Amino acid sequence: MLIHFEYHEKQYSADLSGGHDLSMRLREGLENANCFWAPPVQYEAVRAGEFVGSTAEGGPVNFFNVRFNPHGNGTHTECVGHIAKERFVLPECLRQTHFLAKLVSVYPQKMEDGDRVILREQLEALLSPGECQALIIRTLPNDDLKQTRQYSGANPPYLHADAAAWMVECGIEHLLLDLPSVDREEDGGALAAHRAFWQYPHAVRRQATITELIYAPDHVKDGLYLLNLQTASFDLDASPSKPVIYPLLPR
Repeated sequence: MLIHFEYHEKQYSADLSGGHDLSMRLREGLENANCFWAPPVQYEAVRAGEFVGSTAEGGPVNFFNVRFNPHGNGTHTECVGHIAKERFVLPECLRQTHFLAKLVSVYPQKMEDGDRVILREQLEALLSPGECQALIIRTLPNDDLKQTRQYSGANPPYLHADAAAWMVECGIEHLLLDLPSVDREEDGGALAAHRAFWQYPHAVRRQATITELIYAPDHVKDGLYLLNLQTASFDLDASPSKPVIYPLLPR
């Protein structure tokens, strides 16, 4: 199935039969990417009197309670409500779900203090103003261990605030990356990249979103795609999400 769309007066076509799912499967227990000391994902059958919500235990249906933290367990999308004092919720901020997106691969640079950071000049070489609506960042080296990595206390790579500002200048409204946060794990609450991307608090970009803990395997090549950013309708600042990208057809 093909879809045709236009962005900045350019025509594009995408093949909806060949999508790449960039989300991580949310398994019970410790076999998930985890960060910020979030408790592990837990699935528990509902029990009420003689009823048990597990067919494996003899119940008529599977009927489970789920415990998870959107920010700490797996792929998730967040809005400015993540850092704002005002109440913003994702369903009211993310009004559209399809975007022209660019996937890029970047080696975070090692700084003098030992931190590994994605810098503005790296993105300036990969992204042009008005090129697309969404930017997908795959950090290098890349391996499938990202899907189960325990990030808490490891000071993982992050995004420099100037790099986030460059995205804003380029018109990027949706940022997706395979890291637990755009900011340093411990930064004293500065959240500089979050603030730069959302332009909070002075010129809030309430329609903009950040999706963290994606996974883009090596066989998905850098370039332009049609992005479908799927989220659940939680009345919160964040939701588990399922970003799917579709190859564009040559014109």
